[in-house]
Amino acid sequence: MTSSYLSRMIPQHTERYRDKIALKYRDYATNFWIPITWKEFADKVRQVSNALIGFGVKEQENIGIFSQNKPESLFVDFGAYADRVVTIPLYATSSEAQVHYIVEDAEIRFLFVGEQYQYDVAFRVQGLCKSLKQIIIFDSSVKLAPEDKNSIYFSSFLSEGNNGAFQEEADRRTRESSSADLANILYTSGTTGDSKGVMLHHSNYEAAIQAHKDRLPDLGEKDVVLSFLPFTHIFERAWSYLCLDRGCTLCINLYPHDIQKTIREIRPTAMCSVPRFWEKVYAGVLEKINEATGVKKALMLDALRVGKEYNIHYRMNGKTPPVLLKMKYRFYEKTVYSLLKKIIGIENGNFFPTAGAAIPDKVAEFVHSVGINMVAGYGLTESTATVSCEWKDDFRIGAVGRVIPGLELKIGENNEILLRGGTITKGYYKKEAVTEKAFTADGWFHTGDAGYMKDGFLYLTDRIKDLFKTSNGKYIAPQAIETKLVVDRYIDQISIIADQRKYVSALIVPVYSQVEKYAHDHHISYTDIRDLLAKPEIEKLFRMRIDALQQQFAHYEQVKRFTLLPEPFSMERGELTNTLKIKRSVLLKNYAREIEKMYED
Repeated sequence: MTSSYLSRMIPQHTERYRDKIALKYRDYATNFWIPITWKEFADKVRQVSNALIGFGVKEQENIGIFSQNKPESLFVDFGAYADRVVTIPLYATSSEAQVHYIVEDAEIRFLFVGEQYQYDVAFRVQGLCKSLKQIIIFDSSVKLAPEDKNSIYFSSFLSEGNNGAFQEEADRRTRESSSADLANILYTSGTTGDSKGVMLHHSNYEAAIQAHKDRLPDLGEKDVVLSFLPFTHIFERAWSYLCLDRGCTLCINLYPHDIQKTIREIRPTAMCSVPRFWEKVYAGVLEKINEATGVKKALMLDALRVGKEYNIHYRMNGKTPPVLLKMKYRFYEKTVYSLLKKIIGIENGNFFPTAGAAIPDKVAEFVHSVGINMVAGYGLTESTATVSCEWKDDFRIGAVGRVIPGLELKIGENNEILLRGGTITKGYYKKEAVTEKAFTADGWFHTGDAGYMKDGFLYLTDRIKDLFKTSNGKYIAPQAIETKLVVDRYIDQISIIADQRKYVSALIVPVYSQVEKYAHDHHISYTDIRDLLAKPEIEKLFRMRIDALQQQFAHYEQVKRFTLLPEPFSMERGELTNTLKIKRSVLLKNYAREIEKMYED
């Protein structure tokens, strides 16, 4: 019997790569990027593997990792896999209640934490949990609570694995590891109800890695990959494992708010991201065009027009572009497009996987027009990330690519996407009834997403559970409206209100800097942002922009009234999940007064 792939991947690759750089991370004390070779990576994994055994962690026991993206997170993951131990990642921003729930549900004895916030939360939770025995801290600058006599730093933990006393037992566990072993439990921060622990086995990751060998052929040893999304998110987790499998250099971005600085420092060839990243790039470019005048503005607009015609009208449809168009495109490729990519920090770009939400058509058209290889995809935690994805010259605007090899997809009742294959979860941890409900009698997994296939491409239409029904009996797909409106440069966040209401309304978080600039340019005086958003001129501005964008929708789908909010939606108030998805039920409660006001006659 062959041992599980993830249990032996790092030492196996080290034989081949050894002194090649496997990982990089920024040392915030010196502001330098620190390289970690494959040999150093393998040594740390071995130390973790030995130390876990030394601390008495059993085979298939659950341990937790509550941290930002750090190299240590990967050391613990792969050290655990070598020992047949299950890792449970927690979002670095998780609340005390969320951590308490997961630790209790999974009966976690050992919890690795990143920095001060995670330690403080974990220490408070430890006093409430029967199971939590030991907190192990990655960051040596974390200050322990005066009464804490038990928690240890990662360096002390590793010292338990330095003498090799447990290597024989570690080797035995690796040999006896199996594809059938549980690898992770990923708790999804659902928009409703309690978190569900999605069980992913080693077989799921092995199937996912195999499926991507053909689908993403260009990923390899020369790629420098920026890790941006949390490792807790299946998209970044599965993608990072794939990159390591291909021998890429993985550069770990610690703080999400640093991404614009980090991307210009690293100049990555690949990076997975959510559509919001590209929406902000698109909005920034539109702003530059709006500010430009004369020849410069005309040149930029023509560059976008030429790029769209070349890459979308011709190449996307398998047609050969005319010679003159090709010459124009090559000119802009060397001037406008290359400058844009350099400003962002992606001039070395190979390709950029993007998923996690709907990509507005205008954003997709823009990205492809300027020659950025954005690879749109669709996936779930339950499918070990990818269900479908595009490739460089094999894409369609509005689609989420072709289904990956080895995965079956069919369209069921209400156009629901159903899945079956090696990457699909076996179910939810300790939730047999929920698991049974998630699958058909013959083993198809219910995604809850509606869609259709056309010319081999998958298109998503809406989230079945998110369909709203107005009091007039009309069905509304809120995500479709939100995706259309959020591309506007004045709109940062939006939530559609319509369920059991007589018409559609919206809560809107504006891009405050843009509204303030508009006020300055139009000589609108105000005292603060709340006062500004209440001005009739600002309401008229948003009314005009919303109406221009929603013309394609039926009359009953269009936003009739809206409220401009002086503060963004936040995780602290429970309005967003850890993956920044809107919790509609919380918004309905937190903004009940504002919502009711929009429905006053």
